[in-house]
Amino acid sequence: MMEEEIKNTIEVLEAGGTVVYPTDTVWGVGCDATNPKAVNKINKLKKRLKSKNLIVLIDSEKKLENYVEDVPDIVFDLIENIEKPLTIIYPKAKNLAKNLIAKDGSIAIRITKDEFSKKVAQKFNKPIVSTSANLSGEPSPISFKKIPKEIIENADYIVNIFHDTINEIKPSTIIKFNDNNVFTIIRE
Repeated sequence: MMEEEIKNTIEVLEAGGTVVYPTDTVWGVGCDATNPKAVNKINKLKKRLKSKNLIVLIDSEKKLENYVEDVPDIVFDLIENIEKPLTIIYPKAKNLAKNLIAKDGSIAIRITKDEFSKKVAQKFNKPIVSTSANLSGEPSPISFKKIPKEIIENADYIVNIFHDTINEIKPSTIIKFNDNNVFTIIRE
């Protein structure tokens, strides 16, 4: 079942579509993070301002250097030692859709440890946008049943596993690095 859902999800991502899928935090809406048209579809689906930044999921720290100019050495220690999901905002993003990169040139990336999203990112071999499956300003869905009908009806694909699972709300820790590789904790 999971393998088929991974295959279906990747087909939709490759076609530039949007998917509703389980992540290591809450249910998310995602797309190919290198496809600007797909990123626009996410913003439209969520009714969100283009100026609001999105998070990108990848499956391993080895891929970080594909999407950011400089990965500070301390990042690898942080990834290894922080128990809960960790999103890091890096300056100088690259190889991503231009409309995904913040005005200051930064990008938020999380290395997912969730089995489903990790396998999708690994097999897709590109970063995946990950934003909560809610309308802008609404609460993040901790279970599939909490996803607004409007999101379900307008996404291109809905992953068909884990619909009965309830996630403990565990938003990721967010750390932001500046150009001098000094970091600030944005959210613990």
